Amino acid sequence: MPGDQYQTPFEERLSAALHDAGGGFDADRTALVAGGRSRGRRALTRRRAGVVGGAVAGVALVGVGGALLLPQGKSDGPEVSAAASGATSRPSASATKPAPPPVSGDTVLGELKKLLPEGKFSQEDARGSGDGPYAYLVYDDGEGAAAMNVSFARLDPGSPQVRELTGCPDKTFTPYDDCSSTRLADGSLLRLLKGYEYPDKRVDTKYWSADLVTTEGQHVSVGEWNAPAQKGAPVSRPEPPLSMEELKEVVTAEVWRKVVDAIPETPKPTKPAPSAPSAPSDTVPPAVSGKDITETLAGLLPKGLDVVKKGGQETEYTYAVVDDGRGESLVQVNVQYGMHDVADQLYRDGETLPDGTRVATRQGNGDDRVAGVLMWTADTLRPGKDGFRVVISAFNNGAAHAEPSRETPALTMDQLREMALSPEWDKLR
Repeated sequence: MPGDQYQTPFEERLSAALHDAGGGFDADRTALVAGGRSRGRRALTRRRAGVVGGAVAGVALVGVGGALLLPQGKSDGPEVSAAASGATSRPSASATKPAPPPVSGDTVLGELKKLLPEGKFSQEDARGSGDGPYAYLVYDDGEGAAAMNVSFARLDPGSPQVRELTGCPDKTFTPYDDCSSTRLADGSLLRLLKGYEYPDKRVDTKYWSADLVTTEGQHVSVGEWNAPAQKGAPVSRPEPPLSMEELKEVVTAEVWRKVVDAIPETPKPTKPAPSAPSAPSDTVPPAVSGKDITETLAGLLPKGLDVVKKGGQETEYTYAVVDDGRGESLVQVNVQYGMHDVADQLYRDGETLPDGTRVATRQGNGDDRVAGVLMWTADTLRPGKDGFRVVISAFNNGAAHAEPSRETPALTMDQLREMALSPEWDKLR
C-alpha cells in the first residue's frame, strides 16, 4: 500500500491508527496522554526486544518511511493506509475560505485511469473525499496484470511523518533496489522507491511507490506491484508496469491536490477548562533523545569492535552494526520510561539487585523466518516510579532478515549485562 511498506520490518505491521478522542471530555487530558504514551512505548519496546510472543531480529522502527496500516472498506478489498484515510490532518483552513466541493470515488478512479498508459482495467474499487479517498485497480498493459492504487492525506508540513514518508528507508531493516528523495521546483518533496512487498523478500512480489508531499501538506501516494494483488497472487511480470519517471508524472498530477483539499477538515477539539496538574507519578518524562542513546552506546562498546554502521530513531531507539573481524553483528538499544507497572511481567524470571534494579537476560531465536539467527538480550529496569528501562540486544547477523554472518553475536551475555547496567544510562534520565 502507499507508503506503508516500510514503516517496520515486521511481517505483520501495526494495524492501528490514533484518532481524536473528541472535544467534549472533561477528563484530565495530561494524565490521559501520559498514560497513552506509556502504554504505547511499552508495547513498542516489548515487540522490539522480543519480550512478548517470541524473539525476532526485526526491529519495529517507527518512521523509516511509511504510514500505519488501517483496515478499512471491504473485507476482501485492498488495504488502505492511515494516511489514505485522512487520519492525520493539518490545521484547519481559515473559516472564511469556502470548502472545496467533494470528489467522488468514481472521479478519483477515472482520473487515475486517464493518467495511465493504454491498457485494460479490472477489479476496480474507489472511495471519495468524504470517506478517505483512494482508488485501486488491476492494470494490464499487455505485459501482465498489475495491482495499482492511489491514496491521499493531509499532513503537517515539516512534521516527522513528512520526513518519514519522503526519506529513504534504512537498509539495515528494509531491503530495496533503489530510492531517491528530492525537492521539486515548487518546494514539494518527492520520494521514488523500488522495493518489495515483504521486507524479507520471501516471495518475488515487488512494490514500487511514489510519495509526494507539497509545501501545504498535501500527501499523494501511488503504488504498483508486479502481481495482480498485493499479497497472495503469483508474480505476473518481472517488474511493475510504470517506470519511475511515469510514476512521478502520475503522483505529481495537479488534479490530486484538489482531491486532498476536498477531504473534510478534522475539527480541533474544544480546549478543556484548566485543571489541577497531574501528580508526578501520572506523568511520563520526555522521550530520550536518539542522539544521546547513540553516543552512550558508542562509549560503552568493548574495544576491538569496528562500528560499520549506526542509525535509529529520533527518540528511544538506536542501533549499531559492529564487526570484530569475524562478521557483522547488529546491536540495538531501547531506552524508555513508564515501565514500572509491568515490571513483574517483564522480570518475573530475572533478578533484583541490591539497589532495586531489575535484570532479565534472554538467549534465543532472533527471527523465525531465518534459520540460525540468534538474539541475546540484557533487559534492565532502574528503581523509581519513572520506570526507566534500558534493553540491549545483539544478533549474529548484521541486518534484519539477513542470513547469519557469524556463529554467535559479537557481544557476550556478560558484556551485554554490563553495558545495560552502566551508570552512563542514568545520565539520560
